[in-house]
Amino acid sequence: MTTQAPPQGWYPDPQHSELVRWWDGRQWTDQTQPGPTISPAPPPLPPPPPPPALGGPGSAPEPRHRLFGGKRELEEEVARLNGVVESLGVNEQAALRAEIARLNIEVPQLRHEEALLQASVIPLRDEVASLTEERTLLDAVRAEVAQLNGQRDALLNETNQLRALQGKLPELQAELAELQSHIVETRETAILQEVGVYQYRHPLDDAPAYKDKLAQISAAIKAAVKGGMAVAGSQNWTVNGSKTEGARMVKEFSKLMLRAYNNEADNAVRSMKPYTLDASIARLTKAKDTISKLGKTMSITVTDRYHALRVAELELTADYLAKVAEQKEADRAERARLREEEIAQREIARENERLLKEHAHYEEAVAQLRANGDHARADEAEAKLVEIKDAIEGNNERAANIRAGHVYVISNLGAFGPKMIKIGMTRRLDPLDRVRELGDASVPFHYDVHGLVFSDDAVTLESRLHQKLAGSRVNYVNMRREFFMVTPAEIHDILIELGESIVTWTDDAEALEWRQSETTRRELYPAAVGA
Repeated sequence: MTTQAPPQGWYPDPQHSELVRWWDGRQWTDQTQPGPTISPAPPPLPPPPPPPALGGPGSAPEPRHRLFGGKRELEEEVARLNGVVESLGVNEQAALRAEIARLNIEVPQLRHEEALLQASVIPLRDEVASLTEERTLLDAVRAEVAQLNGQRDALLNETNQLRALQGKLPELQAELAELQSHIVETRETAILQEVGVYQYRHPLDDAPAYKDKLAQISAAIKAAVKGGMAVAGSQNWTVNGSKTEGARMVKEFSKLMLRAYNNEADNAVRSMKPYTLDASIARLTKAKDTISKLGKTMSITVTDRYHALRVAELELTADYLAKVAEQKEADRAERARLREEEIAQREIARENERLLKEHAHYEEAVAQLRANGDHARADEAEAKLVEIKDAIEGNNERAANIRAGHVYVISNLGAFGPKMIKIGMTRRLDPLDRVRELGDASVPFHYDVHGLVFSDDAVTLESRLHQKLAGSRVNYVNMRREFFMVTPAEIHDILIELGESIVTWTDDAEALEWRQSETTRRELYPAAVGA
């Protein structure tokens, strides 16, 4: 019998062999139907025909044997052929046919069992695939868990170290405070970052006054050293039971300690700069404390009175240096003012000389024109004479009024950027001469003029502008540096508010040299511009 395979999706029911059940790809369903019919097995094949008999019909004719000895040869041939038949199993064919018939009967059952097994394998395969996928995910999760455990262990280790350090933190902070108490910041760069406007400890009028005061302090320092008032030591120290030897030892050590202290003080005086005064005093005080610690056994210490004298010396030295610098700056500004005034006076004198010559020329011309009867041209010359007389009077007034002049508003875009303005005053007849002088080799480009304002009291006008722009001043230490972080438009508004007559004004800086330089740089050195 043969078994017909069930349709696709239907498989033999594992519980009822006569039924087939629907498998939806994930699980068995409740849908069943009768299984395929089993057709009877085909009849067994007939046994193969026996081999043809020897010498029978269809056999090849044997050659005729010789008359003598032929029977023996035939018997040998018969025996040989019988051996061949036995080797081919001809005698076992009946048993083989019976075995084949039995196996044909078992084939349908085995095929049915195979179908059942195949039906059972499909869900198992799906389950194995699902389990394999879950195992892959499980391996990834296990790897991540291992990594997280490693990180946790590292964090725990670091946390333990931090806790250990935290326990030592108070001790370390105390040690740091102790070390910092022995450190005095003397680096000028660090000090300059916090320096403010210098405040005089001993206000005096001028540098000579400070010099005299320093001389008095030096005399007092020498007197304290000679009088034994600089260092104090033990009076009961003995050496080998001798107070004399003990006193000598204390005296020698006192001299040594005083020399070290004075070396520190002298070095502070030599290297003094006004903004390092506080650091110098702190360093000298630290030297005094160190000497007291080193001389504790013999009670050797620098006296407070002597230390106060050396501190006063440092303060006066700083005041003296600051006053000298201040007076130098004032002298320089005064020299510049006098030089400017002298140049202005010379210009006014030359202009007066020119006007007087021109006045004499027109007077002579008027007399000649009147004598020639050319009264029309004589009237024009007389009108010119009136203008010249007014100019001479104005020039004389300007020479007499040292406050008259021009207030200029200038900028240097290439040197200081777009929002840096200088506001100054000049008495020159041509204020641009002063602007050109300011644009000398000290700046990379010439100044651009935004505005010129003439005033009979240019000094007051300049001061009022500076006061209005005090919050935008760049240099609050040297007030003679007249630079402000403002725009030209802001200054123009202030001038309008003050009611001043503006001779010339422009908001935009031409900055020709700077713009040409930038163009050349871009053309010749593009890499430098990009950097």
